[in-house]
Amino acid sequence: MTESLQGKVAVVTGGSRGIGRAIAHALLAEGARVAICGRDAAALDQAASELSADGGDVIGKVCNVGRWEEVEAFFAFVADRFGGVDVLVNNAGLGHFAPVDEITVEQWREVIDTNLSGVFYCVKAATPSMKARGGGFILNIGSLAGKNPFANGAAYNASKFGLVGFTEASMIDLRFDGIRVSEIMPGSVQTDFRPGGSEGADWKLDPAEIAAMAVHLIKTPRRNLASLVEMRPSMPPKR
Repeated sequence: MTESLQGKVAVVTGGSRGIGRAIAHALLAEGARVAICGRDAAALDQAASELSADGGDVIGKVCNVGRWEEVEAFFAFVADRFGGVDVLVNNAGLGHFAPVDEITVEQWREVIDTNLSGVFYCVKAATPSMKARGGGFILNIGSLAGKNPFANGAAYNASKFGLVGFTEASMIDLRFDGIRVSEIMPGSVQTDFRPGGSEGADWKLDPAEIAAMAVHLIKTPRRNLASLVEMRPSMPPKR
């Protein structure tokens, strides 16, 4: 029997646009209460307003997940409003792309702090509540860049390769607390993550398709877990 999300509390980082917003929308449709965060206050307010237009229970707060103090404050905000956390979707991410000898130290740090350390911070902040509530689900949104290196991708590849290891180790650490940990690794998606990212969008994955997989994984019966799921366009352009 699948798990019900009715009344569950879900946190979605980077929830104001793209994949994160699609996942937040899908979780709300399942009856979950959803908290989203992002760096852009205006975009976050607009997303929260539009997501709640259909009567969903959604809140938003500015948070840079690469900063532990902001993550602590965000999860305290969620606890105050919703009482705790049952589901965590680590979606927030960014990329700087340049040859390894040209990327700046600041760019390197921002990518690693957001894409890898930020996931750790959110997991660290969410797990006490999940344990107290009898379990939960942590879903990390990674990338096929976590197994396929590419030119100019040293920082991004490092963050996504690291996320695979972090996900699998966390799954082992938390499984006996009733907390399941999984990762979706998408290929090309119709978002504005990279300049020109929406060009030729008809062949790319739609964010709603990632969201549908996310909900499917979270609702899977507790006795099983798909720990790593690769998603890619079925018919990319021929080269």
